[in-house]
Amino acid sequence: QVRLVESGGDMVQAGDSLTLSCALSGDIFTGYAMGWFRQKPGKEREFVAANNWLTRYGNPVEGRFTLIRDNTKNIVLLQMNNLVPEDPARYYCAATPRSHYGLENHPPSYTNWGRGTQVDVSS
Repeated sequence: QVRLVESGGDMVQAGDSLTLSCALSGDIFTGYAMGWFRQKPGKEREFVAANNWLTRYGNPVEGRFTLIRDNTKNIVLLQMNNLVPEDPARYYCAATPRSHYGLENHPPSYTNWGRGTQVDVSS
């Protein structure tokens, strides 16, 4: 059974950088497309970044966030630079078999989810 565990969430200052990590266990990592989403209280889950064969980013984070996939460690990182007051949220890692992949920014495209890690930004 696939398990995703996120880590790295913290409270930081606006303008700071932070890197989140997601570890996949229970199956062959290279067989999965990986994504990051975030959710703010009372809001729907928002697409942040995803990697299948290409990497794509949501508009609010493009140019500031970088998804890094390490197939040797079975992890995917989300490197977040220049954090702004709009970035605080619970960040979730998601995975789905590459063969089942649909729209990268659509949460139902993903079959497996982590429990999330909280990011807070103080201005």
